[in-house]
Amino acid sequence: MSLDGDPQLATTEDWRDAQWLVRTIPVFAGLDGELLDSIADAIEWFALPGGQILFDAGDPADGLYFVVSGSLGAYAPAQNGHRRLVGRAMTGETVGEMALISGKPRNATVIALRDSELGRLPRLAFEKLMLSHPQGLLRISQLMVQRLESSQRQVRGRRAVPRTFAVVPNAADAEAATFAAQFATQLERLGRTELVWAQRGADRTSAWFHTIERSNEFVVYVCDPGPTNWSKLCLRQADAVLLLARAESPLRQWSQLATSEPTVANQRTELVLQHHRGEIQPGSTAAWLDAKPGVPHHHVRNSSDIGRVARLLAGRALGIVLSGGGARGFAHIGVLQAIREAGITIDSIGGTSIGAIIAAGYAMQWTQEEMTQRVRRSFVDTNPLNDYTLPLVSLVSGRKVSRLLQREFAAMAIEDSPLPFFCVSSNLTSGQLAVHRRGELWLWLRASVAIPGVLPPVVYGGELFVDGATINNLPVEVMREAGVGRIIGVDVGSDRAFTSASPTSDAPPFWKVFEWFRGRKHRVNILQILWRSGMINSAGNRAARHGLSDLLLQPPLEEIDMLNWKGFDRAVEAGYKHATARLKEWDAGREGVAVQGGAEMRE
Repeated sequence: MSLDGDPQLATTEDWRDAQWLVRTIPVFAGLDGELLDSIADAIEWFALPGGQILFDAGDPADGLYFVVSGSLGAYAPAQNGHRRLVGRAMTGETVGEMALISGKPRNATVIALRDSELGRLPRLAFEKLMLSHPQGLLRISQLMVQRLESSQRQVRGRRAVPRTFAVVPNAADAEAATFAAQFATQLERLGRTELVWAQRGADRTSAWFHTIERSNEFVVYVCDPGPTNWSKLCLRQADAVLLLARAESPLRQWSQLATSEPTVANQRTELVLQHHRGEIQPGSTAAWLDAKPGVPHHHVRNSSDIGRVARLLAGRALGIVLSGGGARGFAHIGVLQAIREAGITIDSIGGTSIGAIIAAGYAMQWTQEEMTQRVRRSFVDTNPLNDYTLPLVSLVSGRKVSRLLQREFAAMAIEDSPLPFFCVSSNLTSGQLAVHRRGELWLWLRASVAIPGVLPPVVYGGELFVDGATINNLPVEVMREAGVGRIIGVDVGSDRAFTSASPTSDAPPFWKVFEWFRGRKHRVNILQILWRSGMINSAGNRAARHGLSDLLLQPPLEEIDMLNWKGFDRAVEAGYKHATARLKEWDAGREGVAVQGGAEMRE
C-alpha cells in the first residue's frame, strides 16, 4: 500500500459503533447478524487526509476498503504525466473488491479527494470470512457484476450526489455567509443539513467533523475570503466546491484555490454568480466562464434561484427536454402551460429544433402569454420557410428564419439565461451531436432548426451545423448526464409524419405539374420529404431515449402536418390536454417522490 506513512488506526473507543457502521454499508446489506459482527471485529479503521494515496495501480490486493465518510478518486495509470479521474467512491461505497477476488494487481490508483474515514477488511480476514460464510462472497460477487454491467451499458447521469459543500467567495463582497445560510435552508427541505463556519469549526478535531457529516445528509462549509487554514480545511472536506462571485464585480481568481491541494481540481466544481440588482446583465457571464472553462454555472438573483441550485446539486431537480417536430412542436407550449398550472417547478430545460426555440423562451422566463404571442407572430402570422432560393445548398435562403430569431432573441447569450438551458445541433463536419450551453442564442437556435436541404447550415469555426434532430430528436441523455434528478421528455415527432394517395412513384412531366397539384389526391412535397428524411437517423434510438425519461409525454398529433403552421391552436390544445391528464396520473402515483430522489416539485 502506497500511503505516505501508515494511517493511524483508530482505537476501539473511537469506533464503539463499528457494528452499526458495518450494517449501514450497502455491500453488506442482507448478510446475517453473525457474519456482520465477524466483519466488524476484523475491520481496521483509519483516517486518510485529503490528497494522500490509498493504493497505487499495480499494487497487490491487500484488502477491501469502504468509505465511512469523505470521498476517494480512482485514477487510470498516468499518461504523459497526467492522471485521469475514472471514478469516485462516496460515503458507503467500496473500493478494491475486484482485485481482491480476481487475485490480480490493482488496476487504478486511489487517492483521497478530501479528508476521509475508511475501514479496511484485510485480505486474510476477508478470505477466512468468505470461506466460512459463502453468502458474503455471493453478495460481493453480485456487486462486481452490477458494476461491470453498468460499465458495459455506459449508464449515464448517475453522478454521485455530493453531501458536503464548500462555499468559496471570490472576495468579501460575495457575501458568502448570507448565501451559505440561504443555501443550507434550501437543502434542509431535502434532508437534514448543518452549516459550519470558521468560528464554529476551526478548532475542532477530525472526529467532530466525522460526527457532523455522519449525522446529516448535507453539510455546508463556509470558506474565508482568503487562503486561510480554515479555507484549506473546508476544501478538503468538500465533495463539491461552489465558487461564489458577484457577476458585476471585476474578474478575480479565487485565492483560496491557489494554495489548496491538487485534488481540489478533481472535485465537482460549480460557479455561482450573484446578481444583486435582481436581473442578469447581458454579457456579464462570459468573462467568468472564460476564467473557469467547462465549469457549470448558476445565476442567483433571489431565494427561488438558490432553491433551484440546491435541488440541482442534490440531484433532486426536475429537467424537461423538448423534441423537434416542425409545426407539431407548438404542442410544447400547451405542455408548458399544463406544467405551470400544476404548480410544478422546472429547474433545467433543453431541446432541439422547434423544441429548442420554445425551451429557450421558457429559460428566458417568458410568461405563457408572451410565449404564445412571440411564437405565433414568428411562425403563424408569417411562413418562415417561404423565402425560396436557387437550390444550390437549400430550398430556402434562411434569411427570414434568421431575422425572426434575431428579433425574438436579439443580443441574448445562452449562458445569460436565468434557467439552465441547452440546445443541440448536428455537426456535419465531425458527424457528432453538438451541445450548446454558451454563445449567441439566436445563432445556435438557427443551427438547431437548419433542416438539411431545406435551410442552409450554420458555418461556425469552419464547421457546418444543421438541425439537431438529424442525430437526436429527443436529447434526454444530455439532461441525464447533468445529473439533475427526474426528467420529463416531450416527444412530438414520433407520430406518422405523412402519407400519400398518389398511385405513382414518379413525378409528372413538367407540363403536367399544375394539373398534378390540382388533383384531389393528397401528395407530399419536397419540404416534407427533406424534413422527415433528416429525422430518420435519430428515429432508430427513439425507444432508448424514451426509456431515459421519468415521464414521457407524446401528445396525439398525427392529424397535424409538420409544416402546417396554421395548426398552431390545435397543436397547443393537444399538448395541453395530454400533459394535464398525464401529470395528474403521475402525481397520483408518486407520493413521497422527494424521498426517492426526485425534485420537490411543488412550491
